[in-house]
Amino acid sequence: MLDLAIHSDRGPISLADISQRQEISLSYLEQLFAKLRKNALVSSVRGPGGGYKLQRDSEAIFIAEIIDAVNESVDTTKCQGAGNCQGGKTCLTHYLWEDLSEQIHGFLQNISLADLVARNEIKRIAEIQDRKQPLTAQGVALKALADRQIPVNTS
Repeated sequence: MLDLAIHSDRGPISLADISQRQEISLSYLEQLFAKLRKNALVSSVRGPGGGYKLQRDSEAIFIAEIIDAVNESVDTTKCQGAGNCQGGKTCLTHYLWEDLSEQIHGFLQNISLADLVARNEIKRIAEIQDRKQPLTAQGVALKALADRQIPVNTS
């Protein structure tokens, strides 16, 4: 989702491009993006030049919402919240770790994709990733347009 937010000015982004930049398996990304689409965080564009785009502005999408949408958790308990961490019973520190999990989730509820995109260190990493990735035909055209190396037909 962060990759999608960073590159949102380029139009729909293919999962293949995200897979290559982030070194995440394409099949895993397909599973994640199906869940993200089901939860109205992304929308898909079919056809040539298609891909995915954010369903809402990056300022309105929060990290906790993304984690929840893909059925992941920030659970820090040994028992994954089941309370059976010590011989089938709750351990002494279970509630401490449960409270920490809630604190982490609350923290992530206040961080938007836009907050992350604005961070200089994330911008630098994205620039390095972009330089390493060969551009698709669509990417070449968009880069040339952005660099003003090709005339823009305004008629």
